Amino acid sequence: MTGKIALFVVDDHPVFRHGLRNVLALQDDIEVVGEASDGDAALEQIPVVHPDVVLMDINLPTINGLQATRQLRTLCPGVRVIMLTAYDDEEQVYHSVRAGASAYHAKDVAPDRLVEVIRCVSQGLYVIGEKVLDEDGIGRWLLEEFRRFGGDIISTAAEFLSPLSEREMEILELVIEGMSNKEIAYHLGISHQTVKNHMTAILSKLGVADRTQAAVYALRHGWVPLQEERGRDRRFPSIL
Repeated sequence: MTGKIALFVVDDHPVFRHGLRNVLALQDDIEVVGEASDGDAALEQIPVVHPDVVLMDINLPTINGLQATRQLRTLCPGVRVIMLTAYDDEEQVYHSVRAGASAYHAKDVAPDRLVEVIRCVSQGLYVIGEKVLDEDGIGRWLLEEFRRFGGDIISTAAEFLSPLSEREMEILELVIEGMSNKEIAYHLGISHQTVKNHMTAILSKLGVADRTQAAVYALRHGWVPLQEERGRDRRFPSIL
């Protein structure tokens, strides 16, 4: 039926998938259009059925849910992903949103709450704990969490097809880390005015209004890779 939220479920436990189907079948505005038991199968099927929302387990056979979600950003940029996991951990929430998820919930989430989250993300919103955020809100949240948990910053402007020069990217890296223009000037051994000139060029090239939006742009476009890409994050070995 038209108007329904098309949902795809990715989980390696058939009993859990069956339980989700039973819960969601009671909703007039949600329809489960497919399911997969591992990351590879999900990436094969989701581009075919074009769901609106994907419920994605993090711990999956073949490739994990974070990796699958990152690939879906390219394969199906309009699909919204809700991460489901047995572990409710703040840093996993951060990595999940960095990977492209719109929401994150432990698997013991109440059915009514899960349905509410599905409806929210289908409208383009983000759900972090009890907070419902829009694009600007999730951008600010990402920047705050990056400064809290950290991550690798790219080494060259060309690595992720950035329109910025190497010096501009170097300055943007320091903005992302939380430095002021004055601190950047001191750190790089250049004048405050030179930093301001570079910032003006950065904002113009990225089409954003201020330095915070520029930092968020870099995070949202993958210019600051997930730690797992560098093989340095070992705190969650089951998902990396």
